[in-house]
Amino acid sequence: MKRIKGVEEGSNSSSSKSPPEPCKKVRKQTSDELEAVVASESTESDWARLPQELLLHIFQYLPLLDRAYASQVCRTWNQAFHMPELWRCFEFELNQPASSYLKATHPDLIKQIIKRHSNHLQYVSFKVDSSTESAEAACDILSQLVNCSLKTLGLISTARPSFMEVPKSHFISALTVVFVNSKSLSSLKIDDTPVDDPSLKVLVANNSDTLKLLKMSSCPHVSPAGILCVADQCHGLRELALNYHLLSDELLLALSSEKHVHLEHLRIDVVSENPGQHFHTIKKSSWDAMVRHSPKFNLVMYFFLYEDEFGPFFNEEVPVTHLYFGRSVSKEVLGRVGLHCPRLVELVVCANGLRPLDEELIRIAKHCTQLSAIGLGECEVSCSAFVEFVKMCGRRLSQLSIMEEVLIPDHKYSLDEIHWEVSKHLGRVWFPDMMPTW
Repeated sequence: MKRIKGVEEGSNSSSSKSPPEPCKKVRKQTSDELEAVVASESTESDWARLPQELLLHIFQYLPLLDRAYASQVCRTWNQAFHMPELWRCFEFELNQPASSYLKATHPDLIKQIIKRHSNHLQYVSFKVDSSTESAEAACDILSQLVNCSLKTLGLISTARPSFMEVPKSHFISALTVVFVNSKSLSSLKIDDTPVDDPSLKVLVANNSDTLKLLKMSSCPHVSPAGILCVADQCHGLRELALNYHLLSDELLLALSSEKHVHLEHLRIDVVSENPGQHFHTIKKSSWDAMVRHSPKFNLVMYFFLYEDEFGPFFNEEVPVTHLYFGRSVSKEVLGRVGLHCPRLVELVVCANGLRPLDEELIRIAKHCTQLSAIGLGECEVSCSAFVEFVKMCGRRLSQLSIMEEVLIPDHKYSLDEIHWEVSKHLGRVWFPDMMPTW
């Protein structure tokens, strides 16, 4: 019995012993490796199983070349790369390496886009440098968009001359392809291009019901009659930008007709090509008709004139809201602005001369009761007059950009004191600018 009991005790003690330590380590390492493999496989499969909506959102933020590289990762990503939604909005960057530091769209990618996605393009812009070759390449691409129906088209020149150096017939032919095939064009930006009256008639014939925005400053081949045709037929036009030589009383009356929607923005560039150039006058009654029809519209005017060319301007009330003087402007003209621009919201004067603008600023503060932003560059204003101007305008001045050299110390305020007084009337801390911010 003892022997049997001893055997049983021996067997029990041996069975209760733990396995050797090395085996335990091997088993643990194998388990960790399996978990790592499973985690790796699940991660890879998770990336491959991303919803196409999420992939599309990610791809939209990638540069074109990175987007193409990403399409080679797996079949799912390649399918996302060719989704029509990804190609609705696209910007062609066309630059010559010898004349531009900007990165151009790769020619092979352009061919692939035209071949597979031209019918998906809806919001397209072309950004070209100053070279004629880049502008001609843009025209070649436009000519191939025969299966697309664009909603927006922008031709952007980062530097002149670009499109103006392209043969006019080549440019018009390419633009006509878009105008004819796009039946729902709503936004067109064609500044600094050789577009002409006949091509605008084609635009109107095919897109009169949908066109809402037209920007065509510096288009010398367009006449006042050509832009009037657009206004007469495109009753949904809400934004218009053009040069002053295209502005007429007839155009303003057409934009003010009962058939036309309320205009939101009208931008006019008043540019002098040669000193002494003559400019026509717009009647006050035409401006009044415009205000009655569209009481909330913004009239933005950029002036690049010589001082002796301002004769036709600001002699009567003008509903301008944003006014920019890019060249030197006289005290007399600024005085007329203060009297005849009651809707003025923003004023920028880059240069005036050495005669202080004290009286002119006070007059502007008194009559332009909606003024909320002003910028002064190479001008002179006494510190006392400037403080009085700010006091009259009060806290509605949301933007006050004044060069330090503009302010002339006087018996009331020094440059060290003026910022405290101005800050008090603005309700916020203010200091003069060390350089222009507009």
